[in-house]
Amino acid sequence: MKETILFDQGYEWIYFGRDLDKPEKIIDTNQYLIKDGNRCLLLDPGGIETFSSMLASITRHVRLEDISDLFASHQDPDIISSLRLWDKALPHTRLHAPWLWEGFIRHFGCNNIEYVGIPDDGGVLQLNRAKIHFIPAHYLHSSGNFHIYDPKAKLLMSGDVGAALEPIDSGIFVEDFSEHTKKMTLFHQRWMPSNKAKNDWISRVRELDIEMMAPQHGRIFKGEDVKRFLDWFEELDVGIAIKPFDKEEAA
Repeated sequence: MKETILFDQGYEWIYFGRDLDKPEKIIDTNQYLIKDGNRCLLLDPGGIETFSSMLASITRHVRLEDISDLFASHQDPDIISSLRLWDKALPHTRLHAPWLWEGFIRHFGCNNIEYVGIPDDGGVLQLNRAKIHFIPAHYLHSSGNFHIYDPKAKLLMSGDVGAALEPIDSGIFVEDFSEHTKKMTLFHQRWMPSNKAKNDWISRVRELDIEMMAPQHGRIFKGEDVKRFLDWFEELDVGIAIKPFDKEEAA
């Protein structure tokens, strides 16, 4: 599994991904860790199949007892199906996740970890130096969904927004935006159901000072590519599986 430090000014943002040891038919995912002394936050820790790789990678950077908090942007198994194993490894940790999905996420196993439901309008989590904002991203693509924004790092962890499906040996950062859109278009058209929700999120995010946008799949956007993505996403029609009802065709 590749590891890269994205930010290091008093605390660290660390990327984990491109796991060459994962099962072939399991989608590749990006995981992130905010290392902030004895208050560390693990973001979208991944599916059960990647637990052993993540555990080995994380313990090279922090002690398990210093992981005080977990975050799940929504309920998908590629994000949080490893919860049962983290529940044993991190029994005194808190899981911050949408209130809406608590009854579903607990099916993955949550006997020791404290579930902290995030209200629909978001909130703030203070670690030591890092102040983390839960940004609403409902219906992108989950009905209860959040992203993470760090104003000091100027970094937005954007979940499935900005995701791309590409080979496991691809780079970590976007290098050619125009070329990269070919790997994002169908994913966003099919997995994002609502243009209204999309445009609400774009308006909200344009107000933030972002130097890096880090999705859960694919490459990370830096600098001007963040604005390029927002402009591209704004023009993209999503929810393409829903077609106008044709009475004559139905008859």
